[in-house]
Amino acid sequence: MKSSGYVSPFNRNSGLRPSAPGLNSVSVIVPFYNEEDCVEFVLKEIVKYQPDAQVVAVDDGSSDHTWEIMRGIEEVTPLRLTENRGQSGALFAGMSFAAGDILVMLDGDGQNDPADIQELVDLVKAGDCDVAVGRRAKRKDTWSRRAASRIANRIRRCFIQDGISDTGCSLKAFHRDHLDLLVPFNGLHRYLPAIFTQAGLTIAEIDVNHRERKAGESKYTNFDRALRGIYDLIGVCWLLKRKVMMPPLETGVNEKQS
Repeated sequence: MKSSGYVSPFNRNSGLRPSAPGLNSVSVIVPFYNEEDCVEFVLKEIVKYQPDAQVVAVDDGSSDHTWEIMRGIEEVTPLRLTENRGQSGALFAGMSFAAGDILVMLDGDGQNDPADIQELVDLVKAGDCDVAVGRRAKRKDTWSRRAASRIANRIRRCFIQDGISDTGCSLKAFHRDHLDLLVPFNGLHRYLPAIFTQAGLTIAEIDVNHRERKAGESKYTNFDRALRGIYDLIGVCWLLKRKVMMPPLETGVNEKQS
């Protein structure tokens, strides 16, 4: 939550945006890669819980019928990467395309519960935080996957202080203006809180529902996750130390000038 003396990041570069940021519309971005068995269920469930939101479904270069299925759902805005670029690439493409004031991201495997989206959106709209993230209260994964995640989270916290306990939960919401803080790279989706924290944004973490996968198979093994995690951690540590964060700006323009 916000502490006393909090200054909204939207006000730091006064004069660069012509009007206050909107908080009305919502875009939900969900990536898919060879998820033909669950893509229809996942998207229709999101539409059920967020009927007024723009739902951006991103096919990350699938080789099955994922693209054809998502195109057949009228309430969805389908995007397709002609080559597989990974979860982070698909999410970044979807977020860059999305039109909503508030961007929400979640996995396409159906384990995130769309019923939790509204609570995260409400936190951002109310100004209680800049970024709202989910924390899987009761994970429905195998013992080995849960153990690997706990180890990875502990290692991450030794090097990066991002203020959250579950970086593996994909369910997150933030204002689209904050997209400008991100540099696209493989693994970006795991380090969004670290990047946002470094930029001075406030983050709220809330318990969300986590479900068993109903169809399809995970695209990662524990070994793959470990290797990717170590490689990405080294890169993110470098990025956070070298990234230039802009201070408040003064234009030198006389306010009386038209």
